[in-house]
Amino acid sequence: MSSELTIEHNYSLQHLNTFGIEASAAAYLRITSTAQLQAALRDPAIAGLPQLILGGGSNIVLTGDFPGAVLHMATRGMRLAQATLDTILVTAAAGENWHEFVQWTLAQGVGGLENLSLIPGTVGAAPIQNIGAYGVEIKDVLHKVTVMHAASGIVYDMDNEACRFAYRDSIFKQAEGRDLIVLEVTFALPAEWQPNLRYGELAQAVAEQKLESPMPQQVADTVMAIRRRKLPDPAVIGNAGSFFKNPVVSHEQCIALLERFPALVHHVQPDGTEKLAAGWLIDQCGWKGRNLGPAGVYPKQALVLVNNGGARGADITRLAGAIQDDVEARYGVRLSPEPVFV
Repeated sequence: MSSELTIEHNYSLQHLNTFGIEASAAAYLRITSTAQLQAALRDPAIAGLPQLILGGGSNIVLTGDFPGAVLHMATRGMRLAQATLDTILVTAAAGENWHEFVQWTLAQGVGGLENLSLIPGTVGAAPIQNIGAYGVEIKDVLHKVTVMHAASGIVYDMDNEACRFAYRDSIFKQAEGRDLIVLEVTFALPAEWQPNLRYGELAQAVAEQKLESPMPQQVADTVMAIRRRKLPDPAVIGNAGSFFKNPVVSHEQCIALLERFPALVHHVQPDGTEKLAAGWLIDQCGWKGRNLGPAGVYPKQALVLVNNGGARGADITRLAGAIQDDVEARYGVRLSPEPVFV
């Protein structure tokens, strides 16, 4: 079976993670079909090794060389079909680039994903992380995820509820979902589109363009302009986007913090808890634009940690830990990283 699979050894992963961290995998295989993935998981040369399913590498911190097999999801395919009078189902393979997929849906005349434009990574990673931006999360638009159970090779569908979505979280990040490999994702998008401008910064940017009835592509273009202004391009400066989750605290804890820090940025949640702005907390602790060795905090956005050149996973980890310690010491809140440490 190994002869059918092009397994590469001591393979550099530097170009496969957006932080640009130099690390290598003991074994590497580019996956282009479900049948190939099933064959790989049965192959003795891979089955006996630790395995890492890799998409766009935009949500990982490589802390060293990976001693096992990296299975790089490079599957392709996008399609749409009218489901009902008010819903259009759009499906994409896990290996498709997320932003290119969003742009493809818009080119088909289908809106609903435009607020999620320019988020780095692949379609397969989107439900795992429950990615979100500018008032929309994957949980708001997901119809189903087609997955493979790694141990058995069985393929089945999971609906929105089965994915157990939470803020930047899903069943795929929990123990019971870690054996599930995302093969493709189907979204339910509105046949009659209305812009989602609940996020203040986006609404203001649309208003400034005097767009009274903006079209989906115009909203997407506005989102892209905001992101390009605030966030570094991983092709230029290594980064993994927003590095920390916005912490959620009780209403009582938020009130106590406001008494000490009246300018605290906070947003009430539907369940009465309060979400704090992690970027503001980091900025207030003086980390915006600061470096610690070859790793640093992006000068335009305190939520983004960057590789200024030659940073290793240990450098990113050390910087993240220093920021966490400072924020916790000042505000009593421990920030949680978004990326996975491998």
